[in-house]
Amino acid sequence: MALSAKKLNLFLVFNLPSAFLCGVRVKQINAFECHVGVRHKWINKNPFKSMFWAVQGMAAELATGALIIMKIQQLNKKISMLVIKNEAQFTKKAKGRITFRCAQGMDIDKVLQSAIESGEGQTLTLKAEGRDEAGDVVATFNFIWSLKRKF
Repeated sequence: MALSAKKLNLFLVFNLPSAFLCGVRVKQINAFECHVGVRHKWINKNPFKSMFWAVQGMAAELATGALIIMKIQQLNKKISMLVIKNEAQFTKKAKGRITFRCAQGMDIDKVLQSAIESGEGQTLTLKAEGRDEAGDVVATFNFIWSLKRKF
């Protein structure tokens, strides 16, 4: 069963309802990248007339995590995944539609292969950059993921 944006959004309804209610949606996913969008609106606003930082974090984490989930599913192996650290930099108020993009599918392939071959836990830093409708970067998130084969 191939993973698609539609299936991931259905997954959000049942497994990440707060992200779904805040408007976080997978827009595109393929072997190389994932795009996750969220629009600034009443449910996800902060007192400063922009999008709450945690909503941006949910979208950014989903952009990185969905790629890993897709790659693990394609390998048909049992592999655990966990965020062990994250960092964020905010450069502009997030207003309107924000799209977070992670384009490190090839890096994930290498680390997963290493985790399978060695049986040891591996770490990988994935970056999700959020841009507004004008193309300006509003936030950059770096997530350090731990990936380990389950036996």
